[in-house]
Amino acid sequence: MTKKSKKFDDDPNTTGHSWDGIEEFDNPMPRWWLWSLYACIIWAIAYTIAYPAWPMINSATAGVLGWSSRGEVTAQIAEVEEGNASINTQLVEVALTSIADNAELDTYAVSAGGAVFRTWCAQCHGSGAAGAKGYPNLLDDDWLWGGDIESIYNTISHGIRNEVDEDARYSEMPAFGRDEILEPAQVDEVVNYVMSLSGTPEDASKVAAGAEVFADNCAACHGEDGGGDREQGAPNLTDAIWLYGGDYASLTDTVTYSRFGVMPPWTDRLSEAQIRAVAIYVHQLGGGE
Repeated sequence: MTKKSKKFDDDPNTTGHSWDGIEEFDNPMPRWWLWSLYACIIWAIAYTIAYPAWPMINSATAGVLGWSSRGEVTAQIAEVEEGNASINTQLVEVALTSIADNAELDTYAVSAGGAVFRTWCAQCHGSGAAGAKGYPNLLDDDWLWGGDIESIYNTISHGIRNEVDEDARYSEMPAFGRDEILEPAQVDEVVNYVMSLSGTPEDASKVAAGAEVFADNCAACHGEDGGGDREQGAPNLTDAIWLYGGDYASLTDTVTYSRFGVMPPWTDRLSEAQIRAVAIYVHQLGGGE
């Protein structure tokens, strides 16, 4: 049996609940707490009216002030662009090959181009531009379509093998194995020959036969010595730099199924000044010619 707590004359009323003889006083909330609660409620209602707040089907309520975070960012971008308008105009008007002669303009182009690269290009070429399997390394001196500033600018502007830009760089390697242009034995032979151009073949006894297969089927694009042809985007096979791998298995896959990397054009996403800036940035990384 529980003992009921003693009630004094000056005690406030209780809530009527009892827990093992312990009763809860029905004390009023402190005034400061109540006024804080009321102020928060009023502020919340005013906020939902003034600013975007309530989610709808396709958007949120706009708020009577018309403010938005996107609008604020847009205004900030516009402010920066206005501040850089003069130097961007100069960057567009000066010949690409002359930008490096203007120290101030060149410094700006490299800085702006680096920002563009990290925003739009790093996803494929890597934050340091070292590339990855299937994505060219922009730090070396191995360029499928040329590494001078004008060639880099052209590649960025129009892209590679896309179906969007009529001026895109375009080349296509036949799938020699898949389309039965070569027999499996011939694929094996030509792979060994290609490996011998820059290293050690898997089977040296097949190199001579592979040289004949190469001359009949591959030399038209890659050159008689395998040195490549930039006009056709045909890679140099003698420098031991491989976009998809230079081991026996990777080269067999390449010859059998071919490769068809695609790069989008950037003229519809970047301004002329941005394209020129990122071209300057890429060119000065170390691999530009």
